[in-house]
Amino acid sequence: MKSFESEDILQNIRWMRILQIVLDAALIALAILGAFLIRFDGRLVGPTQGFTYIHQMQWLLPVIIVMQLAANWKCGVYRRLWRYTGLTEMMELGLSVLSVAVILYIARAFDFLGIEGHQLSYGIVAIEAGLCFTFLAGPRVLRRLQTEHNQRRHWRQPVRRRALLVGAGDAGMLVLREMNQRSDIGVDIVGVLDDDPQKFKKRIGALTVFGTTEDLPRLVEDLFIDQVIIAIPSAPPAEIRRIVDMCRAAEVETRILPGLFELINGRVSVNQLREVSLEDLLGRDPVQLDTAAIASYIEGRCVLVTGAGGSIGSELCRQIMRFQPSKLMILGKGENSIFTIQQELHGRPEPVEIIPVIADIRDYQRLFNVFSKHRPQVVFHAAAHKHVPLMEANVVEAITNNVRGTQNVAELSAEFNVETFVLVSSDKAVNPTSVMGATKRIAELVVQELARRSKTKYVAVRFGNVLASRGSVIPLWRQQIAAGGPVTVTHKDATRYFMLIPEAVQLILQAGALGKGGEIFVLDMGKPVKIADLAHDLIKFSGLRVGTDIEIKYIGLRPGEKLYEELLTAEEGLTKTSYEKIFVGKPQVLEPQRLTEALAKLFKGANEDDEESIRIALDGLAGGSLVAEKTK
Repeated sequence: MKSFESEDILQNIRWMRILQIVLDAALIALAILGAFLIRFDGRLVGPTQGFTYIHQMQWLLPVIIVMQLAANWKCGVYRRLWRYTGLTEMMELGLSVLSVAVILYIARAFDFLGIEGHQLSYGIVAIEAGLCFTFLAGPRVLRRLQTEHNQRRHWRQPVRRRALLVGAGDAGMLVLREMNQRSDIGVDIVGVLDDDPQKFKKRIGALTVFGTTEDLPRLVEDLFIDQVIIAIPSAPPAEIRRIVDMCRAAEVETRILPGLFELINGRVSVNQLREVSLEDLLGRDPVQLDTAAIASYIEGRCVLVTGAGGSIGSELCRQIMRFQPSKLMILGKGENSIFTIQQELHGRPEPVEIIPVIADIRDYQRLFNVFSKHRPQVVFHAAAHKHVPLMEANVVEAITNNVRGTQNVAELSAEFNVETFVLVSSDKAVNPTSVMGATKRIAELVVQELARRSKTKYVAVRFGNVLASRGSVIPLWRQQIAAGGPVTVTHKDATRYFMLIPEAVQLILQAGALGKGGEIFVLDMGKPVKIADLAHDLIKFSGLRVGTDIEIKYIGLRPGEKLYEELLTAEEGLTKTSYEKIFVGKPQVLEPQRLTEALAKLFKGANEDDEESIRIALDGLAGGSLVAEKTK
């Protein structure tokens, strides 16, 4: 990649643009001459009329040239590099030529193009438009073919693109270094931007820092940029949003290096560059992990993850692998999801034995056999039904899976002397108005009760929604946008807590190291986000406009849903831990006898498929209002 100072590059490109305009002017003049010659069969000079048409052509020549060049500029023709000529460039050129032809037709219709008593022929306007488009397109297409011939080893390889790199820090340097070594990527970085004024005009590798991100729109046009690469892993969401909005306004493709939550292996690679997503705009400050504390309870041990094929469960498996347990048992009842995560984990370099287990957590005997054979020492219980409306319609399933299944796994953990048991809970367990939320609260109570009478260290981790997880609203909205809308939102004022899956899992691992037994850890979810604002952002990211291209339709809260979510009850309180993003709630004491009796009622109602008795029992145990919700 050649190295130029910013002034030299801009000067060279300005001269290229001037040469383009001069050549285009000559080609337009040639098209006008050709139109007259074709219309009059090459006989412009005659005893009576010949000089009239020559005069007419001489008078119109500068007018049409100026009009066509101005139309080219207005349509963006001179913001493009000829080497990248494609369908978009041809459409812009065609629009420019067509607009001039329409103006000439209108002028001719009102007799504004008369010279020495003779009006301009309609045929000349049509012929000139066709010739002009052909002549102007010809050199551009030839330049594109030459570029492809020079850059490709065979015709299926992509044409190289020009890119700006945003971020002159360590991550940007690593991206730049690998880009220089990977010619197959098809991207040439031609400049760098950074908001640190001390880096302005400094050299970063072989390139120059042209300016700050405020200069991005100007440089995109001046340098003929096709792509902007954001290499600031620690940038706050507001900064990413600002840069992305500028790129969208400049009509350039945007790529981003994943945030620190995703770069958990500490490596930066151009293969990790991807399109900017909604998750980037909702990202948060990096998590500072105590990796030594996490390794102290995972490394060299047999670890069991239930629900390992799900969004949280699979990410748990990925991150647990980093701490090199002796064995990792991935348990789930869906064979396809377990097969998928098994194949992914087998491709990792860590020397960890992967044990896939197809089992239903409601099958106590099957679980007993699994625990007896493999003797897990650490258990992460992520298996649960989490879809609120579906659990309202399938109450029995919610009880047998979320409560009975959790009890099975938790009690077997005590029986087989598991060292650490971590329950993945939910913010919907707080003052539950849904069956799903109530079952998660009861699961917490089961774990807390076992913590008092077992040597196993039981903890629960409570957090809100995770973006792009299975059953979340984001995949549904993407389907609705692809279908042309409308995008459905429950309520214009509904808010939810959101966090990224990698961040949630990192905090779950850290909470497992903090717990001494019986705690409910609450993750710092930041500020709640309006669902309607999230829908607006996703539509914008799809390159569409709300209300014009895609409508938003408010459908009302579904059964069991709240207008807003909570992370703690008033009685639980909140205590800081040594980690700023993890808090601990004060466990509520529940008499073992009361819990046992309530669970018996729940399981009896589930066996008899008695939804009303189940809701009454849930109300009494979880402190919600499920009977009232059902009768609404």
